[in-house]
Amino acid sequence: MLVLWILFLLLMSTIGLVFFAAFSNKKAEQLLPPAGTFAQLGSTRLHYVDQGQGSVIVMIHGLAGNLHNFTYGLAAPLAQTHRVICVDRPGCGYSSRSSNADASLEAQADTIVSLLDHLQIDSAVFVGHSLGGAISLAAAQRHPHRVKALALIAPWTHMPDEPPSVFKALDVLSPMLRSILGWTLAIPVTLYRMSINLKVIFGPEKAPADFAIRGGGILSLKPQTFISASNDLQNVSWGMPAMEEAYASMKTPVHVLFGKEDRVLDCKLNGEDLSSRIPGTQLTLVSGGHMLPVTQIECCVQFIQGVAG
Repeated sequence: MLVLWILFLLLMSTIGLVFFAAFSNKKAEQLLPPAGTFAQLGSTRLHYVDQGQGSVIVMIHGLAGNLHNFTYGLAAPLAQTHRVICVDRPGCGYSSRSSNADASLEAQADTIVSLLDHLQIDSAVFVGHSLGGAISLAAAQRHPHRVKALALIAPWTHMPDEPPSVFKALDVLSPMLRSILGWTLAIPVTLYRMSINLKVIFGPEKAPADFAIRGGGILSLKPQTFISASNDLQNVSWGMPAMEEAYASMKTPVHVLFGKEDRVLDCKLNGEDLSSRIPGTQLTLVSGGHMLPVTQIECCVQFIQGVAG
C-alpha cells in the first residue's frame, strides 16, 4: 500500500511540474511576444528582427540566449548606419527546430546563411556573442565569401575539458531525458538558481533590473530553451575540435572583444590565444564580464562599427 501511495505522489508531482512548465511557457510568451519576422528555412522557422539600411550586420546570440540580448541596446544605434539583423538561433527564442534536426555548429551556420539567401543579401559582417561566436566562425569557414568580417564578443572558440560551471546542468546526453527535464524540473531549478547564475553570467558587473523583459531573460523560463541549450552544448563538444583544426587556414578578418573578468569563458583560452591560431586576429580586452552586449553597450557599438566600417 505504501508503494502505491509513493507512486501516486510521484505521479501527481510530475503532473504538477508539467502544468507549471506549461504555465511558465505561456506566461513568458505573454510578457515577451515575438518582436520580429519569421522565415521558413527548410525544417526551421527562424525568427529575426531586421532594421536599418546600408551594409549588413548579422547578430548571433549565445547559449540559452535570444535576439533580445542584442536589441537590448546594441541594435538601435548600429541601425542608424547599417542594416542590422538580429536572429533567434534555431530552437531559441521564437525560432523553432524539429526534434531530429541537425543542431551542429555547422548546421546552425548554414541556417544563418540560408537567411541571407532568403533576404537576398550577398554578404554581411557577423557579430557573434559567446556560442554565437563559434557559429560565426563556422559560417566563415564554410561560407567565406558570405562573411565579410567577424566581430566576436566573448566568443566560445576553445573546447574546455568540461563545460563552464554555469552550464553544467545543461550537460544531458540523452535527447529523451532533455525533454523530460525540460518539462519537469528545469524551470523550478532555473528559478531557484536564477540569482546565482546571473552573478556568474554577468559578474563582476550586475545584471540590469530590466533584463528579464528588455533583454529577453524571461524566455529562459520556456522549456524549449533548456532543451535546445542542452542540445547545443552537446554539439559544441562534438563540433568544436574540427573547427579549431581549421583556424589556421581562415582568411576572414577576425576581431575579438573580451572582458578580462569573464566568469563564463576563459579569456586567455578563448580570446588571447586566438591570435596565435587564426592569423591576423585583432583582440581588444576591456574590464568586464561575459554579457558585454548588455552591460557595455557603447563599447560594443564602437567595436562593431570599427569592424563594419
